[in-house]
Amino acid sequence: MVKVNNLQHGGIMPNYKCTAACRHCLYACDMDRTGGFMSRDSMDAVCESLIEGGCRSVHIGGGEPFLDFDGLLTLLKTAKEYNISVEYIETNGYWSKDENTVKSRLNSLAAAGSDTLCISVDPFHAEYIPYAAPIKLAKWCKELGFGYFLWQERFLAMLENIDAQKAHTRASLESGISKNYIQDTARAYGLSMGGRAINIEEEYYPRKPVEELTSGKPCRGLLSGNHFHVDMYNRFIPPGCTGIAIPMKEAVNGIPAGKYPAFEALLTGGVKALMELANKQGFIPDSKGYTSTCGLCFHIRHWLSKNADCPELDAEHYMAALRYY
Repeated sequence: MVKVNNLQHGGIMPNYKCTAACRHCLYACDMDRTGGFMSRDSMDAVCESLIEGGCRSVHIGGGEPFLDFDGLLTLLKTAKEYNISVEYIETNGYWSKDENTVKSRLNSLAAAGSDTLCISVDPFHAEYIPYAAPIKLAKWCKELGFGYFLWQERFLAMLENIDAQKAHTRASLESGISKNYIQDTARAYGLSMGGRAINIEEEYYPRKPVEELTSGKPCRGLLSGNHFHVDMYNRFIPPGCTGIAIPMKEAVNGIPAGKYPAFEALLTGGVKALMELANKQGFIPDSKGYTSTCGLCFHIRHWLSKNADCPELDAEHYMAALRYY
């Protein structure tokens, strides 16, 4: 039996729905994802598990948490009841259409115990959200004295030559920014090629033979408590390795041996062991190869999520990751 090593800093994901379906989204969020917003019972369960695991500080992400503003306020108040501090709330700013709405919401957030927004702005978000929206939100935050930071401000220079008042297609961004804006944005972010970003890797990187990618090195990061996430269903998501979800109670108190075969294979024998598990179930790797060890792992897990009994693999995640591109 193993458990996650000391929950340090993590994020609460109260939903998977989002007004964008960004190319780099590690959690493959979009408006087609099932589920609404985290229930109050789940909020309590998440907070209890966080406290039990030693985590007293989180951020709130998603999805887009402002899709259910009342639910977001309830989550903030619940965290406060458990003495869990919320460092910031992530948003793409889609809702910042008029000053009165923004000021009212910021006042409500402050009253609920929140004082900082992480506002997304980059070319990938600009495909769905006119980038004037996050800029206006930042302006109103500044005027009200509400804390904020743009994630990431470096992208403003890339966006200054496109129309800020509308969302853009790939073609218009290639014309207005650069033919290489996808690679340049991914590189600037230092992306982990997981979630929907797997598609970026597969478009721009060469394939390698499977034999070169089946590392037997254990994936010990699956037990890391640094920048983990816990989702609306009270499941622990390892940092950087999405599509795997373990009930928080088990992650904190002990994960039963043999219950999660894909997770256990990766933890003990890396992608080589995962491949052996999949081969026994009938998996046949692509003869053209894969772009990386993580890319191979993603596709093995995708196959297992559909064809084997691996309850830790979130089948919807893999489908959503490949849906928009």
